[in-house]
Amino acid sequence: MMATVYRETAGPGELSGVVRCRWESAGQAAKRIVPDGCVDLVMSGGEVFVAGPDTAVWTWDTSPDAHALGVRFVPGRAGDVLGLGADELRDQRVPLRELWGREGELLAERVLSGAASLTDVVIERRAGQADREVRELITRLDNGAPRVSVALEPFSTGERQLRRRFTLAVGYGPATYLRVARFQRAIGLAGRTPDLASLAFSAGYADQAHLSRDCRDFAGVKASEFFRR
Repeated sequence: MMATVYRETAGPGELSGVVRCRWESAGQAAKRIVPDGCVDLVMSGGEVFVAGPDTAVWTWDTSPDAHALGVRFVPGRAGDVLGLGADELRDQRVPLRELWGREGELLAERVLSGAASLTDVVIERRAGQADREVRELITRLDNGAPRVSVALEPFSTGERQLRRRFTLAVGYGPATYLRVARFQRAIGLAGRTPDLASLAFSAGYADQAHLSRDCRDFAGVKASEFFRR
């Protein structure tokens, strides 16, 4: 069986702060994609679609000769380009033609024919300015805030309003994003720690059982199996 090949490259400088990376994937194996707080614009299998922010693992079954290209948005920025709240895309895969109607259909045709790239689509739509407070809250959660209440302490804006804006921009609320960010931190640290207990501590979990629960929720398998891979 052909191994899956996956690689990322930086997005163009003019999309700094909007696009996290461009990526390419090829190979036969089914791909198990765990939540990362991001929205992606994807070309694969003769379709251009948006992959919304996930709250559980997505098993992407592809054909033996599958080849996919994608643009991954910075958390909180996809809605500025796509023209709707990221919460409307949660756990969904939406073809561009359904999202933007005739305009989306024509853009998808251009991408599939090679006349335009996924990056061109993002550039054409031109994102507005990021919500400064949402961006700062994302940063605090990414950097290891132990609880949402701690991350919210510096803000003068009402908590309810800020949570609502965060959900609209990111696709789910700060509490879910904190869990996703912590799990992604564990993935990034895997291989550098001798055991799961040490990994859980380094990633900011209360204990190994806490990591195991999140792993089951986000990856659908035991932590021992997931991190062994």
